[in-house]
Amino acid sequence: METIRGFIEHIIYRNTDNGYTVLNLISGGEEITCVGFFKTMDQGETIEARGSYTSHPVYGEQFKIEQYEIVPPADVESIERYLGSGAVKGVGAVLASRIVRRFGEDTYRIIEDEPERLAEISGISERKAREIAAQVYEKRDAREAMAFLQQYGISNTMAIRIYETYGLKLYGILKENPYRLAEDIQGIGFRIADEIASQIGIRADSDYRIQSGILYTLTLAGAEGHCYVPQSILLRRTSQLLGIEAGAIEAQLSGLAMDQKLIIRRGPEETENKIYAPVYFYAELSCAKMLHDLRAAVNRDGSGDMQTGDTGEEGAAAQDTAEAEINARISRIEDELGIRLDGLQKRAVLESVRNGIFILTGGPGTGKTTTINVMIRYFLSEGMDIHLAAPTGRAAKRMAETTGYEAKTIHRLLELSGTVPEETKTARFERNEDNPLEADVIIVDEMSMVDIFLFQALLRAISVGTRLIMVGDRDQLPSVGAGQVLRDLMESARFPAVVLEKIFRQAGESDIVWNAHRIQAGESLALDNRSRDFFFLERNDVNVIYKHMIQLITEKLPPYVGAKPYEIQVLTPMRKGSLGVETLNGILQKYLNPPSASKKECTVGDLLLRENDKVMQIKNNYQLEWEITGRYGIPVDRGTGVFNGDIGTVIQINDYAAEVTVEYDEHRRVTYSYSQLNEIELAYAVTVHKSQGSEYPAVIMPLLSGPGMLLNRSLLYTGVTRAKSCVTILGSRRTVQEMIDNNNQNVRYTSLSERIREMIPSE
Repeated sequence: METIRGFIEHIIYRNTDNGYTVLNLISGGEEITCVGFFKTMDQGETIEARGSYTSHPVYGEQFKIEQYEIVPPADVESIERYLGSGAVKGVGAVLASRIVRRFGEDTYRIIEDEPERLAEISGISERKAREIAAQVYEKRDAREAMAFLQQYGISNTMAIRIYETYGLKLYGILKENPYRLAEDIQGIGFRIADEIASQIGIRADSDYRIQSGILYTLTLAGAEGHCYVPQSILLRRTSQLLGIEAGAIEAQLSGLAMDQKLIIRRGPEETENKIYAPVYFYAELSCAKMLHDLRAAVNRDGSGDMQTGDTGEEGAAAQDTAEAEINARISRIEDELGIRLDGLQKRAVLESVRNGIFILTGGPGTGKTTTINVMIRYFLSEGMDIHLAAPTGRAAKRMAETTGYEAKTIHRLLELSGTVPEETKTARFERNEDNPLEADVIIVDEMSMVDIFLFQALLRAISVGTRLIMVGDRDQLPSVGAGQVLRDLMESARFPAVVLEKIFRQAGESDIVWNAHRIQAGESLALDNRSRDFFFLERNDVNVIYKHMIQLITEKLPPYVGAKPYEIQVLTPMRKGSLGVETLNGILQKYLNPPSASKKECTVGDLLLRENDKVMQIKNNYQLEWEITGRYGIPVDRGTGVFNGDIGTVIQINDYAAEVTVEYDEHRRVTYSYSQLNEIELAYAVTVHKSQGSEYPAVIMPLLSGPGMLLNRSLLYTGVTRAKSCVTILGSRRTVQEMIDNNNQNVRYTSLSERIREMIPSE
């Protein structure tokens, strides 16, 4: 890195949210344009900056600052320039000149040590003198804090966040317990805090370090989808993380439990403790309680009255009569629609009418949509208000298309608020127990994608007496977020459920549907390419796979399925490796969106983005603002929230403002600062897990080799069922068969089914 020193003549641009700044620096009589992230610099200040020169295609040569120090003014000229720059409110160039003429090189000492003497100057009262001194103190404190933090390798942006959180308390916190940073400041995890602690000299077996390591291990488990971790696994993982014996770790568990930072549970027939982060434990518990209340709310005769009902002969006769009436009405709806339900479909409609909670599952082509449509007609004939919802925008759009009725994402249905409570750091919704949804029936599709926190938010917004109908495919991969809600609901055996199995004729014409069911049944596939929509190309060289993949996307598949190249999706089991997301996206970007003088691009960290790139949001951000613009760029709708798995297109890169604009489904436009680009990645290829809830005209799956834990039946099944018109597998026939044979799914440690069984005794 090079080092330059000079004074800031002019700040050209500053993003107040993230501190990204463009400034002019005068160094040795030369004007240098500098860029970087810093909030504490002001015009007139002298800095010593370390970084490197870069060449921008539009703005020319710039110095990119990685680290810097603000140097106190050392001579009369520097002091006057700084005070007169506007950095100190209430002091302009004229007043700065008078102050420096009066006190000379002693000016800075006077301001800091004898600020009352400033009142000796005409135009400065004692009050104004104190205000000037307070500003100088604050800037000095911030400057010293930045320098202190940077000596431990903390970046400018992170140092600003630490200082804004703790102020001058940061010195004591870092000396005593630097692991608090991981708990209090978003973006600073255990590893960064641990690195700082190591440099400060905190012992490896410090109680603070062990406790923070335990909580970090629980956080990692949550990111993997677990709601708890068996104690033996928690101890082993934490021991590997910290490099200390498991005994020292186990000794800290009870203290963390007493401080309510974790929860320890063991069932009467269990041999090992389950360790929960409190947020997961209480999410499962509250879901079970709310399900109990909803389940009890609707009579089995479908009346909706909260009554126990007569269980004697008269009650049974009344129930038979009610069932006959429901079936008669279903038959009339069949006649109106010109369809005939099979026995299981008819049973599903009947149970949805008679129960407060009902679950409908089945694979592709088994008639879920037809069954939902009959349910909708039935409830509408009763004059009921119905809400339709799905976890993602694409799934909601598909639900609306297949039913003919409006469907929303669950987040929009619940009216997502842009504020995120600091104590939970999860989404906040306007619809909740105090402001429930106004509906008689709520039907949610793609339930396999719903994680425990979104499910909790949904249940909070459903008032007792409202029917909840949940639809999904229990054989799909579980949600990206923590939990496996649909499977746990089924395993609890406390709610009526119907599993559709028959493949209907129109769906049966598709080999995608037939092969999906063969995969789920563990049967081999006929990879003979006699199909019109399911193809297999034996390719055992990754470079050959790359070549054919690009050829399929750019030439073969678009006219075959009537889609654009960007609509064709590559799905892969893994992130790393020659056929992983990271490698494939770099290759596909090169060929599908090559560099051009007409397309701006930017590089932030390891991410190269170009206008027209296909990108994906990779974490839930409930505060990101979006807007939909109409003609002439006038906004017609605004909202907040972009979610893990949302796919969009880069429509503008503004390197001057350090911003990237992405357009998502429904023409929602989101502007990211460069510092937020760690939330998106290229999406020409995505993992099968991230594709859940989506449907693409054509899917390409490169399957050659990889970890056995990823190459399993459920993953292959999920990938195949994402395709609407065509599936093409490139790779090894042997790998495909091994995936079909491998029915071992990654274990998810969840206990929603246990909480439900505790709350609802078996009948």
